[in-house]
Order: sequence, then C-alpha cells, then structure tokens
Amino acid sequence: MTRLRTLLYGAAGVVLLGVLWETYKALAPAEGVVIGGLTVLPRTSDIAMPHLWDIATRLTEPINGARFALNLWEAVLFAALFTLGVAGVGWLVGVVVGLAIATLMQRFRTAESALLPWVVLSQTVPLIALAPLVRRWGGQLELGAIEWQDWMSVAVIASYLAFFPVSIGALRGFSSPDAAHLDLMRSYGVGWWRTFLRLRVPASVPYLLPALRLAAANAVVGTVVAEVSIGLRGGVGRMIVEFAASASSDPAKQWAPILGAVLVGLVAAGAVALLGLALKPYRRAEVDA
Repeated sequence: MTRLRTLLYGAAGVVLLGVLWETYKALAPAEGVVIGGLTVLPRTSDIAMPHLWDIATRLTEPINGARFALNLWEAVLFAALFTLGVAGVGWLVGVVVGLAIATLMQRFRTAESALLPWVVLSQTVPLIALAPLVRRWGGQLELGAIEWQDWMSVAVIASYLAFFPVSIGALRGFSSPDAAHLDLMRSYGVGWWRTFLRLRVPASVPYLLPALRLAAANAVVGTVVAEVSIGLRGGVGRMIVEFAASASSDPAKQWAPILGAVLVGLVAAGAVALLGLALKPYRRAEVDA
C-alpha cells in the first residue's frame, strides 16, 4: 500500500503540473507578467508555451520532412538512451572516486583536513568553463590503442559532479557508528580494515543512499550541460540546442528533448531506488543528503 500510495502521489503531481501549465497559459497575458519593465513570469504565447496536447501530438510526428524519418519520440528516446549511458559511466566513476576519497579521509584525519576543503571548493568551478578544458586535455592523452572520444570528456564532467555528494555522504556514514560499537571491535582485537567492512560500511548505508540519488541527478545534469558545451551529438543536450533554433516555426518540437532529459533523470533515480531495495536491511534510519 505504501508503494501504491507513492505512485499515486507521483501521478497526481504530474497531473497537477499539467493543470497548472494550462491554467497559467489560459489566464496569464501573452507577453508574460511584467513588473517595472522586468518579466517576472514567462510568456504564454504558442511559441513560448505551447499546449500540452500540441506537444504530445508533435511527438508522434516525423522529426523532419526527410523520407523514412523517425518519429520525434523515437529520436528523443535514442538520444535519451545515449545520454543515460554516458551519465551512467560518469556516475560509476564518481561513486568509485567519492568512496575512495571518503575512505581515505576517514582513515587518516590529516587527509580529511587536507582534502575536504578542496572537495567542497571543487564544486564552485562552472561547468561551462570546465568542459572545453577537459575535452582539450583528454585529446592530448595517449592511452595506447584507445583514442579519447568526446563522450569520455562528457563522462568525466558527469563524474566531477557525482563524486562530491558521495564523498561527503560516505564520510558521514563511515563516521556514524557509536563509540561503544567501535570500542567493542577494538576489545575483540579487530583491525581497522575488518572494522571498516563489518561496521562502518553497513552503518553508512542510510547516509550513502541519499548521496547516491543526488549523485545520479548531478551526473544527468552534468552530462546534458557538457553535451551542450562540448557539442557532443547524439544526446538530448545537443538536441535541445538544435531544436531551439527552430522554435519559432515548430514550437512544440523544442520541448521533446526536455522531456527526454526528464526521462533520463527519472530512470537514473529509479536505478538508485532499486539499489536501495537490495540494501533495505541497512536502511533503518535513512538520513537526507
């Protein structure tokens, strides 16, 4: 019943969002709400804000006038799968790096004092400036027979955003066991490594799962932004830019890749939720990230 209630709440939220969209479009002025010469609420013209049924109808039509062209929803689905794959690689790399940094910081207090400020400071660098640099640096790497691809640069950007919540959440989790439990392990003569695996890692799950969800969302955002910055074709990020160029003549089309990006985020969050089901015995007191 709890799961069914959650699904119903989610469906009700989507329906409510659609109702608010159409209500605002029907009641607000076409030029939006302007206060003191500043537009504070968006325009409601058909170019800026098409009807939801127009967007749904456009999804079932060919992407362009070419012969044998895919329907728009098919093209968006393929782009979403491409973006999801790159984001998944970035998420995995970010999780591994974040766990490694958290383990090092927990093991050595000096490492925590030295690394933690840099971990926090790393998230202040704008992705728009970082993505071209990663692409250029990656192109200069020599990995034997492996040639650096643009999607690898995008995955690095995704991992750059994903590792931060994992490292912070894991560090909190690794430090969460009670002192009495740690003293008990010491009294049994258990070393640091076995204590870490049998006590600290299970205790970190309530802290780590929210961090993994946040990392998945960050990886999707980083992938879409990096696709735009680097110009990587095949994903929803580049598709958003390309479709925006024809927004005046085909306004409903530009919303299709945005829906694809939303779909990628939902799938990423759902994958982490499935992981949480496998770790359910350790989720007695889950903590928000």
